[in-house]
Amino acid sequence: MAPFRSERRGSFDEHPDRLWAALTEVDGYQRWWPWLADLEVDGGFDVGATWRCQVRPPLPYSVRFALTLQEVEPPRFAVATIAGDIEGHASLDLTPRPGGGTDLRLVSVLQSANRTLRLLADLGPPVVRFGHDWVLDTGLRQFRERALSAG
Repeated sequence: MAPFRSERRGSFDEHPDRLWAALTEVDGYQRWWPWLADLEVDGGFDVGATWRCQVRPPLPYSVRFALTLQEVEPPRFAVATIAGDIEGHASLDLTPRPGGGTDLRLVSVLQSANRTLRLLADLGPPVVRFGHDWVLDTGLRQFRERALSAG
């Protein structure tokens, strides 16, 4: 299966500094996202930091990968590479809205790198897309409900 691109957007009432502070609270990730089965962070939310993750979408498989931050410019953007069961890159952009608030944009270009996931992606692309979309959509909702309401 060829790499697939996804994009998610969200509008928040929070100032970019407040939204960035919540997004970079890495210690909260597993509290907010129960589907994030494992997270080992080396370096926080700084350039060169590597996060080793295990994600469990509501499907009969888990995805293990390492995310390495390549660029970080608080409170504007972060760029990461991803390697493991999936590989590719992702970017997170925060843009202040005129009159207040912040627009968030998350873009990723990923492909299956492990043999089992490649086979699943080749045989059932909608299943893989469902798992990916579920993680992103659920993650955005849970972030809004759990991370932002806590502060």
